[in-house]
Amino acid sequence: MSNGESQGLIVVTGQQDDENRRKIAEAAGKLPVRFVATMQDAGDLLGEAVAVAGTVSADHLAAAPGLRWVHSWAAGANNDLTPEMVTSDVVLTSSVGNGAIPLAEHSILLMIMLNRDVPRWMSNQSARTWERFTHGELNGKTLGIYGVGHAGSDLALKAQAFHMRVLGCRRNHEAAVPGIDQMYSPERLTEFVAECDFVVVTAPFTSSTAGAFSADVFRSMKPTAFWICISRGGIADDDALLLALREGWIAGAGIDAHGVEPLPSDSPFWTAPNTIITPHNGATTRATAQRGVEIFVENLRRFVAGQSLHNIVDKVHGY
Repeated sequence: MSNGESQGLIVVTGQQDDENRRKIAEAAGKLPVRFVATMQDAGDLLGEAVAVAGTVSADHLAAAPGLRWVHSWAAGANNDLTPEMVTSDVVLTSSVGNGAIPLAEHSILLMIMLNRDVPRWMSNQSARTWERFTHGELNGKTLGIYGVGHAGSDLALKAQAFHMRVLGCRRNHEAAVPGIDQMYSPERLTEFVAECDFVVVTAPFTSSTAGAFSADVFRSMKPTAFWICISRGGIADDDALLLALREGWIAGAGIDAHGVEPLPSDSPFWTAPNTIITPHNGATTRATAQRGVEIFVENLRRFVAGQSLHNIVDKVHGY
């Protein structure tokens, strides 16, 4: 990316503490770094910027003629892939992988909550009602992971620790993944979901995953199965998902990533049967943010040294 003699600024957005600022400045070497709270605060700095850590709009691109690299603090790049970014020569990298651990944990949490009907316990606690009932366990169940990337791979290993059978479904279905007992191609999605007691969506939102979970797919699931989404909304057809929940095609859902965010107060998902809603909050940990900084710092070192960058986004495939 650079011969070490580049001129220009590194613009970094976000609330960085003193230690992270030190790490970033050190990685930048001789290139000056300017820290701003948001891209709206960057102003005239963009005219001198060669690299930006933040979300860059079409207007920002136009104001930064010397821009060569943008790093997104997000793991998923769908919000960064504007038409202007896609057609530009600017290299886009992401923080993919930074939230894999908490997202896998959140998936396990939602599976256990749904399988054991935790909302029923919480409701009984509020009503001070002592009610014992028979519930499920994860042991021996089949988990299907749609989109076996960083979060999906970590989830597979965690699920194995719960003695679950684990299936995977992704575009690169021929490559073996630790913890996955069998891999399916996206073309076999209905066959894949029919095997599962839990289907967890960890895939990015792209043109090929948008609306992938249609009415036909939900109808192919077991009526005792649960559907969970922790990556991006829009991968399920919301109307089909609501119908699946209301008509009992599936047993319930755990939804952290939604088609519309924030989820409107009048959304029918709030009151959908056997549904647990979390506000796209599964990876909101301090460790996730710090791992994102570490990814950027390593890439900044590489940018200055003229080395290839990690986590380069394929602008065609969207991740």
